[in-house]
Amino acid sequence: MGESSVGDADFDRAFVPGGACRISGTGHSVPEGRLTNADLEQRVETSDEWIVARTGIRERPMSNDSEYTSTFAIEAGRAALDMAGLQPADVDLIVCATVTPDMLFPSTACFVQEGLGAKNAAAFDINAGCSGFVYGLQVVSQFIAGGGARRALLIGAETLTKIVDWQDRSTCVLFGDGAGAVVVEAADVGADDGLLGTAIHSDGAFADLIEMPAGGSRIPPSTPGIVEDRLPFIKMRGNEVFKVAVRTLAQTSETILDRCGLTDDEVRWMIPHQANGRIIQAVGQRLGLADERVYVNVERFGNTSAASIPIALDELNRAGKIGSGDVILMAAFGAGLTWGSAGVRW
Repeated sequence: MGESSVGDADFDRAFVPGGACRISGTGHSVPEGRLTNADLEQRVETSDEWIVARTGIRERPMSNDSEYTSTFAIEAGRAALDMAGLQPADVDLIVCATVTPDMLFPSTACFVQEGLGAKNAAAFDINAGCSGFVYGLQVVSQFIAGGGARRALLIGAETLTKIVDWQDRSTCVLFGDGAGAVVVEAADVGADDGLLGTAIHSDGAFADLIEMPAGGSRIPPSTPGIVEDRLPFIKMRGNEVFKVAVRTLAQTSETILDRCGLTDDEVRWMIPHQANGRIIQAVGQRLGLADERVYVNVERFGNTSAASIPIALDELNRAGKIGSGDVILMAAFGAGLTWGSAGVRW
């Protein structure tokens, strides 16, 4: 890995105003199966104390062999549409953020379109790692602002337990499965309402910090010995990721607040990517946000990558903890490296 200025990107240039659109529905779906820390103690050399102290995770949803990423994406999407009072045929666009698609092609979004019966929607996937949902917010809002869609279904969905290396105790304890979804609609809202703005960034010089080396054209599935060498599985350099994640999440969050004309005190909820409890705590402290305003569910879900923010958003929404006018700050960091943030006034 070479030297790079990750975290020093031109944030002003990357900021995109939200335009006249709003989130009108949320939903999420996770497997019934759970993988607890006690279960992991039977699989690898680890302990509940070790996992909780380093990650904050106690259990995570785990899919079975007959469940796929699209299984949960469809259910989450249907729940979001129901909340928005829409039928699948009302949707113009489906975007699915995932690094664990049902297959390399066709896109998982197309399976979602078929599963929902959303016959009028264009559909495609985004691969931006754990930042995929924030990337997706910028993409669908720009479609709406440009007149390419009026109603979009944005889904973050993952089945990461299918690609973890059960011989690598430092990473296999981190990940869970599930999906979260939002309906984003064109709306007659003012500049201070709805989606206020987004900012997305990347630095490919740090691509080797989080990767799955095999399965693409660089190391195709036919390459001898790739399973024995543990290449078709998640690889992560945890210590380096921790340091970069805290810095970039704090910086992109501060930028969004500044560009949206907001102060820390105006944020009702920060919803960070649920990667690790220690990362979340460090970012909250850097931003000066009290713990009760930083939503954390990592202890129950683990790291669900692109699904983590929309799952958390739906939990808050369905619990009645988001009120009209509340400001929500979302921030994520993931493979690429990618990172980004978004501001929403509910």
